[in-house]
Amino acid sequence: MKQILSLLSVVLLFSCNNEIQKTSSNTLAMSTLPIDFYALNSKTIDGQPFSFSSLKGKRVLIVNTASRCGYTPQYEDLEKLYRTYGGDNFTVIGFPSNDFGWQEPRSEDEIAEFCYSKYDVTFPMMSKVKTGASRGDDIYQWLCNKEQNGVSDAKVSWNFNKFLIDENGRWVAHFPSSTSPMSMEITTFASGK
Repeated sequence: MKQILSLLSVVLLFSCNNEIQKTSSNTLAMSTLPIDFYALNSKTIDGQPFSFSSLKGKRVLIVNTASRCGYTPQYEDLEKLYRTYGGDNFTVIGFPSNDFGWQEPRSEDEIAEFCYSKYDVTFPMMSKVKTGASRGDDIYQWLCNKEQNGVSDAKVSWNFNKFLIDENGRWVAHFPSSTSPMSMEITTFASGK
């Protein structure tokens, strides 16, 4: 009888210990789940609150912009992309940034005026942001950290880097500045093919 009780004690101890380990690993797994893209918020270039939840069901291209960069003429193709594919299923969102070469020193009012008067931009523009993975605006921390987006670590290397987010809020791709907004990869994504 003593042996049976001893054996039963060992089994119970092992079982409890195993359950504690499972609970600990489940807690760990829950703490490293990606952040929901739709839970993020920002501000438009005119200072209005912007919730990413308003993008549910849309494919999204996010781009960091600057008005004094060699890539600044990409505004023209970004607008062309938006006018061709934008609407209920796709949008472009611009985030001005002064992170690279101090190429966006203007105020938000000046940036908005520049975008409209020079490139007739109609796609949404947000407030000026920092694009760093660790100290950037919330959206750029999400875009650049696998821990947050659940897919990939990415590094914004210069102005006009492009990120694609699918209609379910999942990180899809990152492209460098040199990739044209009208490239096959981006237009295929924008069109939903």
